[in-house]
Amino acid sequence: MQNGHIFTFAGQAMIARPSGALFWPAEELLVVSDLHLGKSERISRRGGALLPPYEVQDTLTRLEADIAATLPRAVICLGDSFDDMVAVTALDPDHANWIANLTAGRDWTWVTGNHDPAPTGLGGHAADVVTCGPVTFRHIAIDGTSPEISGHYHPKARLRVRGHAVSRPCFLRDDMRLILPAYGTYTGGMRTSDRALGQLMAANARAILAGLPMVEIPMPR
Repeated sequence: MQNGHIFTFAGQAMIARPSGALFWPAEELLVVSDLHLGKSERISRRGGALLPPYEVQDTLTRLEADIAATLPRAVICLGDSFDDMVAVTALDPDHANWIANLTAGRDWTWVTGNHDPAPTGLGGHAADVVTCGPVTFRHIAIDGTSPEISGHYHPKARLRVRGHAVSRPCFLRDDMRLILPAYGTYTGGMRTSDRALGQLMAANARAILAGLPMVEIPMPR
């Protein structure tokens, strides 16, 4: 389908969207991970390269579009929503108001990440872990006995198509884990062939490439 790829995880129908967002229709739940808002400001503040300061606007524009398309009752941001906590206070007031408007009237959860404990004053509430039905949501995957959805690793699949190398952010899934791609505009990625992802994901793991067209393939290793 043009606006997403339908698959089953933990016995539930899920939709991976081209943007890198995940929608769980039965729960009216939209999930995004690793927005890393304020990354250009953080890099500049620490003496790094001066990147065009448009990533907050671009990321929020895509998030607003996903919300308009899915009309979620609840939203979970799976950690590292900001590049660091200083980036929260450095937000342009218009962007802060934009976020507050997106959170208004929704059950919005900011899951704590390794870059940010969780933003405050922007609406919603913070949590280390969220449970919904049979699924646990957290920032970093752990060994466990229940299905979990996480982020953190920014997975990207690299493959060759008609002699050309193609690299795209991707969802990774097996029977117990679903790892979301990074949603933020200036986020990098970890190749699915990286040892860390190889150790996390089962031998039968699949990759769902974000962007269009959406394609599901065996996880490249």
